[in-house]
Amino acid sequence: MQNNNKRFTYEQAGVNIQAGNQLAAYIKGKAASIMSPNVLSGIGGFSSLFRLDLTKYPKPILVSGTDGVGTKLKIAEKLNIHNTIGIDLVAMSVNDILVCGAKPLFFLDYYATGKLNNDIAKQVMEGIVEGCRQSDMSLVGGETAEMPSMYADDVYDLAGFVIGVVNEPDIIDGSKVREGDLLIGIPSSGLHSNGFSLVRKIFLESREADLEKIIPELGHSLGAELLKPTIIYTSLIEKLLSTVPINAMAHITGGGITENLPRVIPSGHSAEINLASWRFPWIFRELQSLAHLENNEMLKTFNCGIGMILVVPPSSLSDLTAVLRNMNQDFYQIGKIVSDSEGMVYYR
Repeated sequence: MQNNNKRFTYEQAGVNIQAGNQLAAYIKGKAASIMSPNVLSGIGGFSSLFRLDLTKYPKPILVSGTDGVGTKLKIAEKLNIHNTIGIDLVAMSVNDILVCGAKPLFFLDYYATGKLNNDIAKQVMEGIVEGCRQSDMSLVGGETAEMPSMYADDVYDLAGFVIGVVNEPDIIDGSKVREGDLLIGIPSSGLHSNGFSLVRKIFLESREADLEKIIPELGHSLGAELLKPTIIYTSLIEKLLSTVPINAMAHITGGGITENLPRVIPSGHSAEINLASWRFPWIFRELQSLAHLENNEMLKTFNCGIGMILVVPPSSLSDLTAVLRNMNQDFYQIGKIVSDSEGMVYYR
């Protein structure tokens, strides 16, 4: 190996430590407003410390979740709008742990990019902080990785990690689900963060759609519709759990209703869903029409307008309805649990 005595710095290799430090200081300032007093050591250390409140959780079970945003990031990149994608990141992890009855405690993020652009990164972090605020939890740390040659300069990827807690007697695991239980669908805001590889293929590759064109049926652009942030269901679920019995919950994420609802239905039971009980929102009808997709394909790919499904005993329906209406929360009674050995979803 030839030695030409030429010196190289980390920055010449494509990693800007000063920019990373500036971003870390910015995040620390933003996260201060949502920091729980139970956080003993947060952003800036090698690790974060959190004190569990054992008066609230005498038999604490820690619950973890992790997820990303997928190729929805490509829509944010194309439109150069990055201030909501962080909400999606938080939502995808938090909604997963809510279904077992957990209370989100704290969140960490991983941000990887080819060349750190603090203008973009700050927008992303604003969304993450807002997502944590909506989840009533702290942002306690994360990692920013600048990896030249791994990613293009302004391209970035995200991953998120949440830790929550549930008191052991209060775990919701589907074991109480019985034949005749009702399925209550809570609406999504739209696509949430799933199916975007197909969405981009339909709109951008096949149709070359103008993302900035206003859609009359929506009153806003296609791009704005695609970037609608995923709903975080924390406040709704916490309110419901404090007032009515819920036997199971399913976050309708990747795999749609078809793949996610069976995950919380015990052996010997299936779900029967009435497709006439709600109407697919415009974005799903448009995707279905353009790609000539059958209902079965739609329902195993997209949430089709249902972001969360509650499984409740019939005796809870009146109280549940009262709470949802008092919160101005839309909902649909979409089906019921049936006795069946297949453990699947039937659509009627």
